[in-house]
Amino acid sequence: MQHLHSAAPTRVAHTTTSNHTQRRDSQYRTTDRVLQILLQGDLYRLRVESVASQLGMSATTLRRRLRMDHTHYQFLLDRARQYRCEQALRASRLPGKCLADELGYLEVNSFYRAFRRWTGVGFSAWKAQRL
Repeated sequence: MQHLHSAAPTRVAHTTTSNHTQRRDSQYRTTDRVLQILLQGDLYRLRVESVASQLGMSATTLRRRLRMDHTHYQFLLDRARQYRCEQALRASRLPGKCLADELGYLEVNSFYRAFRRWTGVGFSAWKAQRL
């Protein structure tokens, strides 16, 4: 009998750890899936509600899952915009207005501020360095 009782806590601990690992992996998968959508989709139209809908959940559930993963939608959107900006600038010399539109910014000045935050230099200065 002693053997059965001593094994039970180990089994419970393993099950609890396994459940925790599955939840954590699920959260990471949610973050990865959001990033995948943002990297491939139309950033002008992608809002948290539309991304949540594509993932088959409400915007509230998506926000909660991202919060559990210690991130949030706006942060992931910003990272996707930065990555896509870098890719676009490697491929062509788009003007700031066109790049801002492609990245889903409503105002070109919002793009310029984000670009400065990402690179530490203004867009015009960056372009001048590359010529």
